[in-house]
Amino acid sequence: MIYEPGQRVALVHTSDPYTLLRPGDTGTVRRHDQQHHTVDVTWDSGSTLSMCLDDGDRIEPLTTTASTGDPVDDAAGWAATLRRIRAAGTEAGRTAADWWAQNTIGARASGDTRLAARRILTGIDAGDPAVLDTLPQPTAAGDAVDTSGWQLFADATGDVSGWFGLRIPQRDEAMTVYRDAFDTAAVDRVTELCHLAASPTGRDVSHLHPDRIRIGDVGVFSGDWARTTGPDGDDRITVGFVGTLIDRWNGWAVFSCTREVAEAIVADHQRHRDQYRHRLRDEGVPEDDLDRRVDAALADLSFDGDVIVADQRATSDDPEAIDHITPDGDGRYVVMGRSWCWEAVDPYACDRIFGDLPDQA
Repeated sequence: MIYEPGQRVALVHTSDPYTLLRPGDTGTVRRHDQQHHTVDVTWDSGSTLSMCLDDGDRIEPLTTTASTGDPVDDAAGWAATLRRIRAAGTEAGRTAADWWAQNTIGARASGDTRLAARRILTGIDAGDPAVLDTLPQPTAAGDAVDTSGWQLFADATGDVSGWFGLRIPQRDEAMTVYRDAFDTAAVDRVTELCHLAASPTGRDVSHLHPDRIRIGDVGVFSGDWARTTGPDGDDRITVGFVGTLIDRWNGWAVFSCTREVAEAIVADHQRHRDQYRHRLRDEGVPEDDLDRRVDAALADLSFDGDVIVADQRATSDDPEAIDHITPDGDGRYVVMGRSWCWEAVDPYACDRIFGDLPDQA
């Protein structure tokens, strides 16, 4: 590019460590030595520092602001410019979050990514600086008149020199809008990706949080027998079951479920019985006493055709305590709905979930 004497220019960057000039300072060209790639400038601040283009110094022609219709000269035009800057910040924030996720909870990450995602979500919800400070940051986090501000403005608006025609308050406002849009988009996208990574199903199931479940809603249900402690000390649930909340009983949930889920409940309960039997055997309980001890501690559930037989005679010391749980007209079961202490649970706390989860409405 050839600079003409008298041409107005703005400083983009200088490698001179001693000058008081800063990006955005303006001046008038005196001479352009094309052979040596230097531009002599009389700066408005009084400096006469020449620009050595081969050494990394950069200047741009200064956009005049006197013409009418300039996008920064009227309220409507400036509002449109800010919308473009906000859109650019939003796009950059989402893109940065996608790259960040690859190394944190994605394919390039090591360790337990579900655990990492849960910790990040907890930190975001709590506003924990230890987590928030690790999230993607906008590239222009410093002075509003730095080089990155010029670059971001040019990328967002397509005007490579318009930044230098802005007043300082406009530059500050533009960069604030960009950073706010970037931060909001980055946190939203990180939250979205962490929900996917933390989910036992690989889908966003935040809409099934127990606080949102009302009578008639689909949720995930479990009991205190399935609770355990995770590797980072948080509460975990070994298994959850998908069902529809149909009632409350003494504060506990009563839900209906499909045959598939009912079979999973019966199988999981049998697994608990088997584990208890092994523990008793390891403790030295005689073989001929194992059945009695297991039945006294845990009801015996089994399918007889389409009917679930719940034998609780030993647990309740009642010879008549055998329940037959039949499906309703839609083939759905209420498994121990008013006998066991079921509750709606957070799907993200579950290691496994049986049943089909609905998409968010």
